[in-house]
Amino acid sequence: MNRLKCLFAAAGLLAMLPGVLAAQELMIYPAKGQDSQQQEKDKFECYGFAKGQSGFDPMAPPTTTTAAPQKEAPQGGAARGAVGGAVGGALIGAITGNTKKGAAIGAVGGGLFGGAKRSQQKQRETHNQQQWEQREVQNYSQNRNNYNRAYAACLEGRGYTVR
Repeated sequence: MNRLKCLFAAAGLLAMLPGVLAAQELMIYPAKGQDSQQQEKDKFECYGFAKGQSGFDPMAPPTTTTAAPQKEAPQGGAARGAVGGAVGGALIGAITGNTKKGAAIGAVGGGLFGGAKRSQQKQRETHNQQQWEQREVQNYSQNRNNYNRAYAACLEGRGYTVR
């Protein structure tokens, strides 16, 4: 199941990658008059070289290097807080002589507190998810850059201009 979560997370990252990928495409020019057959042979051999040097395969679907952050167990919530607040308020109201008023005040206060607590939890989860996505995209970009450098070095060594 954890593997499945990683696959879904990787699929989500794919939506973020088009801009990254477009910025990392190389332009290759045969500077020594190599014909198309020789170009394809050289590109394939340099692909293997760069993949071996960098440990990165640009033809493989992107994967995540770490698991996506786990969702926290729901905390708070307006309804849950209202119930807890009503119980607490009813107890305080019983001591002061007005159970209904105490329960109503407790329910409102508990609902507000519970809703705020859940909202903070959602913000924390969203922040953690965004931080993780940024790290994964940055890691992918760095790996792709290392691959591109090795690929370009190989092609330049075979008489191509690479930009």
